[in-house]
Amino acid sequence: MKPPPFDYHRPGSVAEAIELLDGLEDAKVIAGGQSLVPLMNYRLAAPAHLVDISRLDELGTITVDDGAVVVGATVTHTALLNHSGATEAIPLLCDAEQLIAHEVIRNRGTVCGSLAHADPAGELTAVLALLEGSVRAASTAGERDVAAVDLFDGPLQTSLAENELVLSARFPRPPGHRSTSFREVARRHGDYAICGVATAVDRGAGGRLDSARAAFICVAPTPLVVDLTPVVAGRGPGEIDRGDVYDFVVERVDPADDIHATADYRRHLAGVLAGQGLEAAL
Repeated sequence: MKPPPFDYHRPGSVAEAIELLDGLEDAKVIAGGQSLVPLMNYRLAAPAHLVDISRLDELGTITVDDGAVVVGATVTHTALLNHSGATEAIPLLCDAEQLIAHEVIRNRGTVCGSLAHADPAGELTAVLALLEGSVRAASTAGERDVAAVDLFDGPLQTSLAENELVLSARFPRPPGHRSTSFREVARRHGDYAICGVATAVDRGAGGRLDSARAAFICVAPTPLVVDLTPVVAGRGPGEIDRGDVYDFVVERVDPADDIHATADYRRHLAGVLAGQGLEAAL
């Protein structure tokens, strides 16, 4: 299948890209194209203009400091996965990235593109939500930071304006007493997940849990963050009751039926994966 006709633009700078997005009607940003191009080929998206930012070197950086890992808009999944500083600072990034599609797609697809695409099955949406991260967006009106809790509006929908360009994503570094994991179920490795969960646990004295949170994908229109603290606080490694976790989670998720799985099956997976995720993090 072929996409409908469009005009192609390749700006030479971020400033030029922002001007194009502000001045063109019905324009979309393209970097890796691994989400947008299939939508265009299936005629589910038909932008009149594509603004290609893939060769803007100023957007291709990964910065690691004491507070966060900041990933530029043209950084690919493979580049992030191979960046030892980033994955050592936030191991959850590595856990999630290894589950995203296949290597060929990760070589072209971008981290910020995945976030802007806002797929309910996107692993990095859960990571950003769990870590309480944000994206930085720019337009002719200036730059702003959009927190994960405010970014995702629905399936394939964000709160970003049509003329805004995502410059970077900020993933805060977890404190030293926090451990994380990512678990998901897919029919085959590289397929879209049927259900997945990013988990974080905070430990106190004696290694016992102070708090725990989980961010689920595929059970809601946006990544769903559930506070698991009431069911695990005060417990240590080996003391997590998976039955309690299961019951707690299935009461708080409300997935929908689709061609891939029933709502009941997704709800069941959410409960099971939450228990597995907690144990893996511990």
